[in-house]
Amino acid sequence: MRWAIPIRCVAKVTVLLNFARSGRLFPSGLIVALLLSGCSTFNPFDMRIIESMSTGISDLLITDEPIVYEKEELDALKKADRIPLKWKDKAGENEIASFYTAFDNGAVYVADEAGKLTKYNAATGKQEWQVKSKNKFSAGVGIGEGLILIGTFKGEVLAYNESGHMLWQASVTSEILSPPQVQNNVVAVRTVDGRIFALDAIDGKRKWIYQGATPSLTVRSTAGITLAHGAIFAGFPGGKMVAMSLFNGNIGWEVAVSQPRGVTELERMTDITSAPVMNNRLVCAVAYQGRVACFAINDGAYIWSRESSSSAGLVMDNDYVYVTEDNGVVAAYDLLSGAGMWKQSRLGSKKLTRPVIIGQYIVVADDQGFVNVLRNYDGALVARAATDGSVIHNAASVLPDGFVVQTAKGGVYAFSTQF
Repeated sequence: MRWAIPIRCVAKVTVLLNFARSGRLFPSGLIVALLLSGCSTFNPFDMRIIESMSTGISDLLITDEPIVYEKEELDALKKADRIPLKWKDKAGENEIASFYTAFDNGAVYVADEAGKLTKYNAATGKQEWQVKSKNKFSAGVGIGEGLILIGTFKGEVLAYNESGHMLWQASVTSEILSPPQVQNNVVAVRTVDGRIFALDAIDGKRKWIYQGATPSLTVRSTAGITLAHGAIFAGFPGGKMVAMSLFNGNIGWEVAVSQPRGVTELERMTDITSAPVMNNRLVCAVAYQGRVACFAINDGAYIWSRESSSSAGLVMDNDYVYVTEDNGVVAAYDLLSGAGMWKQSRLGSKKLTRPVIIGQYIVVADDQGFVNVLRNYDGALVARAATDGSVIHNAASVLPDGFVVQTAKGGVYAFSTQF
């Protein structure tokens, strides 16, 4: 099996780490440097190798040996209550990109690689409309202030209204891997070359650009951004988190969530590959091969940190910070002190999505198409449901009485939390 991790474009160079694996990882797989004519014009559909780009970074150190569970653990998974299914439908399959569903004003929006954007009635699952673009979608769906936002492999931001009419299209410098976000009439979008663009929400005109740090070795990821309090919060390769003004891009503060450690470059990778989370006082982030850490939102002052490794991400409520750690662990930390509260490691998968809070429950999905509902105060498994057996890359979207997920095969499943 060939494994590849695309590395961030620097000028005209993209480095690919290729791993051949047969029960273990072979260091000799580190072999290729591809010179491209220009990162901003790179079309991933032109190369067959691109299929391996969707590999998650936690796969690097995971061998082919299956997870071994005790019989009582397997029985507990099989005996878990079923999550009630509200409705399901089928969108296009996604071989490279991974998409977030989005809920707003009684509707669910779903995008796929083929360039289709579909609006569903959130209560019934009935399709209200579907638009087909000539562009290949790579990221979405972002939503807010009457805009439905999509990113493309060619670095285009597409803005639709709630009726499915395109309002504007804007170009940035390279591929977009995470959903564009909007707040206060500003659309913020992150590109694979380390830049953050601010666009006018009315017409898509560029307002400002921020260039993030670019270490020599980074991981291709769907790391997003978080907009709150008139600021953009973003994590970067090398373990840095930055807070910048939404209106002009000026840096408010920069902190180190995690410091690189180890001898080899692979060991020293400690990228933040998920969006920060926050409340009115704290902002928290987690790094791969690093730490989960929380800081004061106004000035970035350090509050607490704990050893952790996550490529999926985290979420917080009034009491805990919940982290999907690598190798299939969901952990809860006390929000104020960072003390470990509980860990759930018996969900039958090595790769889980970022957790989502729905009332008293925590929802995580996995690479086998299962969705799990946990109790928020102790992590116990409450209910479980299967989808179509393909990987669920991204976190669920919260509905008024449940949640919705999208699978790699294009399955769209809406579940109820009314147990």
